[in-house]
Amino acid sequence: MKKLITKMLQQRAKKVLKKFDPQVIAITGSVGKTSAKQAIITAILDDFTVRTGLKNYNNEIGVPLAILGEKSPGKSIFGWLGLLWRSYHIKTFPEILVLEFGIDHPGDMAVLCDIAEPSIAVVTGISPVHAEYFKDIDDLAREKGEIVTYVKDIGHVILNADDERIRSMQDRTIAPVIFYGSNSTNISFKNLQITTLRDEEFDPGEVFVRTQAEIYEGMEMVGELDLTNLIGYAPAMAALAGLAVAKALDLDLATVVNRLNNGMTPVSGRLRPIPGIKGTLVIDDSYNAAPAAMQNGLEILRLFSPGEEKDRRIAVLGQMMELGSYSEDEHRMIGMKVAEVADLFIAVGERMLPAVAAAKEAGMDPEHVEWFKNSEEAGRYLDLILQTGDVVYVKGSQSSRMEKVVKDIMAEPLRAQELLVRQDEGWLKE
Repeated sequence: MKKLITKMLQQRAKKVLKKFDPQVIAITGSVGKTSAKQAIITAILDDFTVRTGLKNYNNEIGVPLAILGEKSPGKSIFGWLGLLWRSYHIKTFPEILVLEFGIDHPGDMAVLCDIAEPSIAVVTGISPVHAEYFKDIDDLAREKGEIVTYVKDIGHVILNADDERIRSMQDRTIAPVIFYGSNSTNISFKNLQITTLRDEEFDPGEVFVRTQAEIYEGMEMVGELDLTNLIGYAPAMAALAGLAVAKALDLDLATVVNRLNNGMTPVSGRLRPIPGIKGTLVIDDSYNAAPAAMQNGLEILRLFSPGEEKDRRIAVLGQMMELGSYSEDEHRMIGMKVAEVADLFIAVGERMLPAVAAAKEAGMDPEHVEWFKNSEEAGRYLDLILQTGDVVYVKGSQSSRMEKVVKDIMAEPLRAQELLVRQDEGWLKE
C-alpha cells in the first residue's frame, strides 16, 4: 500500500508541476541544506510567491508533499485519499518552489529530479554523513552531483566553492555556474567577524553573538552582512547561497543583503543560542550531525570566552550515524577536537566511545570526560553540574535525541515547542 500511495503521490506532484510550471530551486548537500533554504527564501520572498516544505520534506514522499503544499497524513488511508483528491482541485500555485533533496542510497537523486526537475540547483557541502550505502565519500559526492546534470542551459547551478568536490561538479553541467564561498570569484565574503557576548551570566533576551562580513560580487562590495544570534561561517555561507540565487534571478544584491540582515533568524537545532539554567548559554545544534558540521560547531564553542576563570566550555555530543566505514575514524577526530576546545566532554551513545578514548589520548583530563548511554542520562547529569557562566554546545544525530538534553537545561522550558526540534506529538511519544 505504501508503494502504491508513494507512486500516486509522485504522479500527482509531477502533473501539478506540468500544469503550473513554477521555477524549482532544489538544494542538496550533506550539511547546510535547511539554513541555505531559509536564506534563499528570505532573499527572494519580496519578489516572488514562494512555497517550501512544511517540515523537513526531502525524500521521495516528502518532496511531493512539499510540492502540493500538504503535510503527511501518517497512517490514515482516508487522509492520503483526501490529499490526492485535493491535488486535482488546485487553483493557484506559487511562482517558485524551494525544495530540499536528501539522498540515502544510490539512485535517489534521479528519483527526486524526475519528480521535480530543478531550474536552479544548489549544492551546499559534502560530508560522510549518509555514506553508509556508498563505497566512499567520492561515490556519495557523485550521487549528490547528479542534480546538476538535470539543470538545462537556461537554468543555473550554484556551487559551494569552498568544497573541492562540489567545485568539480561544474564539469557535469551545461547550465551557467555561480560559485559562492569565502574565496569565490562570484559571490563571496571577506573579513568575517564573530562577536560573542562575554559575561558572567547569560539571560533571556540578550544578543549572545553577532556575525558580520563584507559581501562581494566579484571584486565589488555590495553590502555588509550583520546577523544577530546567528553564529559564524555556516550562516554566512547560507547567506551567500541566498545571494547566489538572487543573482541567478537578477535581483539587486545590495537590497538582498539588507533583507538577509533583517530576515535571517536562528533555525531550531542549528547552532541556535538559547539561554540555559543557572545563567548558562546553550548552543543548540541538536537537529542532526555530520562530521564537518560537528567540527564547525566545536570551533564555534572555542569562540566563546568564559567571563570568569571558573566558567567552562562544555561539549555535549551524541553519536553520529550513517557514516559506514568512516564511523570510528570520524568519531576519533571529533574526540581530538574536543580536547582542543572544551573544558568538559559529555559523550552520548556507543559510537561516541572512540571519541572518548581519543579525547583522553589527546591530553584531556579523564575526570573531565563523561560517557552516557542516552541523552536522558546526560541531561540529568548536566542539570546537576552546570554553573553560572558555562557555555554548552549540544549536537548529535537525530536518533541520539540530543534536543532532550537542551530541554533539560534550557532556562525557558515552556518555550520548547517554539525553540527546539522534534517537539511534535509523534517525536515526543518516542
